[in-house]
Formats: sequence, C-alpha cells, structure tokens
Amino acid sequence: MASLRDKLRAAAPQKARPVKPQAQDCYLKEIRIPIEKFDLPRLISGDALAFMQGGEYPDCRREDFLFLDTETTGLSHGAGTVAFLVGVGYFTEQHFIVRQYMMRDYDEEEFLLSYVAKDLYQCKVICTFNGATFDLPLLENRYTLKRMREQYIRRPHVDLLPTARRVWKLRLKKCNLASLEAAVLGLEREDDLPGSMVPERYFTYLKTKEFFLLDDILEHNEQDIISLAHILSRLLCLHAAPIDAGNPEDIFSLGRVYERRGRQEGARMCYRAADCGAVSAMARARMADSFRREGDYSEAARVYERMIACRQGGIAPYIAMAKICEHKKRDIPAAIEYTRKAIILSADQPDCNMADLQKRYQRLLKKARRET
Repeated sequence: MASLRDKLRAAAPQKARPVKPQAQDCYLKEIRIPIEKFDLPRLISGDALAFMQGGEYPDCRREDFLFLDTETTGLSHGAGTVAFLVGVGYFTEQHFIVRQYMMRDYDEEEFLLSYVAKDLYQCKVICTFNGATFDLPLLENRYTLKRMREQYIRRPHVDLLPTARRVWKLRLKKCNLASLEAAVLGLEREDDLPGSMVPERYFTYLKTKEFFLLDDILEHNEQDIISLAHILSRLLCLHAAPIDAGNPEDIFSLGRVYERRGRQEGARMCYRAADCGAVSAMARARMADSFRREGDYSEAARVYERMIACRQGGIAPYIAMAKICEHKKRDIPAAIEYTRKAIILSADQPDCNMADLQKRYQRLLKKARRET
C-alpha cells in the first residue's frame, strides 16, 4: 500500500527532461588551393602506378584521385574506434580542394559517412598514407556498423607508406609523414599537433564543447591531405627517372624496385649510379647478382673482383667467385684459392659459418685430386 509521501510525489508535476536536438548535418570545412602550387601531371598512366605500387590500376587524370586521411578516437579497428574527422582532397581544373567532414558529436557520424560515400563514388583511385592497414578498414567497419555498408565503394588504392619506405627508408630510417615532409618536400610544420594527442583533444572537446580545441586537428589533417598530393607527385617522378633522386641511397632503393619489377637494365643503371659512398658495396653486390641470375657470369665475375679488390662485401664475393670458378669456368684451383681466402677472412667475422666453408674447401680438394 502506497505511503502518503509516495502519493504526494506521484501527484506533483514532473519536470520535463530536456530533449537533445536531433543532428541535421556534420561540420564541413573547405579550402581551395591554386593548381599552380602542385606539379602532379594531368594524365597518369595505370602502368606507371602499377610499376610504383604493384597490382593493376586504370589510366586516369589527376581529377580522378581522391586523397583521404582520417583522424580517429583510437588506433585500433574495434567497434569503439570512430573516424570523427575524414579529410579528402581532389583536383579540379583550377584548384586542389580540401574538404573536411567532422562529427561534432556521435550522432553526426551518419552524415559524415554519407559525404565520404559520395566522394568515393566520384573517384577512380584512392590515395592514402597507411590507409591499407588503418584508414580504409576502419571506414569500412563503420559503414557496416551503421548499416550503411551498401554505400561504401572500394576503389583501386595507392597507399604511399609502403612505397615511401621502399624508396626513402634506407636513407631516412623514419618514414612517417612529418619526416617525409621535412626531408623530401622541404616543409617544416610549426606548432603541429602530434597525432598521438588527437584522440585526447577530441574527447576534451566532447566534454567542453569548445570548438576552438578542434582547430589544431583540422589544420593537422589539412596538411596531411596536401602532403599526400605532393608525395605522390614526387614518387611518380622518381620511379620514372630514378637517377634524378640524386642521393645514392635513394637511387639504390629505386634500383631494387626496378629489379623487383623485372626491369634488370633499369636496375643496373641505378646500381651503377649508386656505386659510391656508403651503398657502393650493396650496389655492386646487387649488380653482380643481377648478372649472375641472367647467366652473364663474366660480367658478374668482373663486379665480384672489384668488390674483392676494394675489400667490400666480406666473404660473400669470395664465395660467389668460388662457385663461378668451379661450376662455370671449371677452374678448380681458382675455386680452392677463393675458398681458402674466404676461410682466412671469416676468422674476423664471427657470424660466418666456418663449418660450411671448411666442408666446401675439403670437397674442392678432393675434386682437384680426382681430376689429376
């Protein structure tokens, strides 16, 4: 039976709870940069992209590219991680346009995803930096969770991170976007918000609703998008004319790309140009191996001999020459001598497998005795 207090409470007028206004859109920011600030060619062949990236790509215009970068609430692909800001960039006849879609609260996510879906529909190729392992899987997951999966369109994808690592990691060691901007583009960001601080800043905004807290995030994302276009242009140029890289480490790295794609002459051109300084030994070793794989053992031997004369490559050129002398030149005494020198040299190299060298040496001695 209800008490008098309960009856009085039930009779008292209840205060209406405030109803949160329903979201009508997400935040949108757009900037236009004159086309003269960029040197990406107007026409880009699918073959050039395939050579640079691997895979298959269509012939396209620069207007067909969509440059995309996200800012997220975390670094995982879990259901709780949201791309609260998606920046895209694309070319028109006169401008490079950067558009940024940001959710001011979680109920604006569907609007953000709808805008991005329209941009994906209109492009032919997506360009990101580490998008293959992070941005695109995360976005696809969000479309699925919001029951908008049919709006997500997959396009041929150019992920510049692995490409940049193939070209610049030997020299730069670090290949994050900020490092590439400084070393390759000559751009130093001022007062840039570190990416690791972005989620914390966004969560602070959600608590305070002070929009100025998002200004640094928008600027950070905007610069990422612009840098993507510049780095793509630079990489296309270097893969077409690797000697223009200038730095021996970069030229050597591009030679490995040519070699991986089966363009041996181009690879050897790069290795010859890189045959100086710190990468000389590596360039000569790759060049000699290239000749050997093609069956040109005379040229391979010439390069190995230069390495031996310059004391490059440790015992590797001695072993390579021993094999050439034994199996191709049929010169067993020379093979024995190269193996003997490798054994002597390996005494100063603890990582060498002395047992294998001794086994080879004894086998060659037996072979020499049989032939006499």
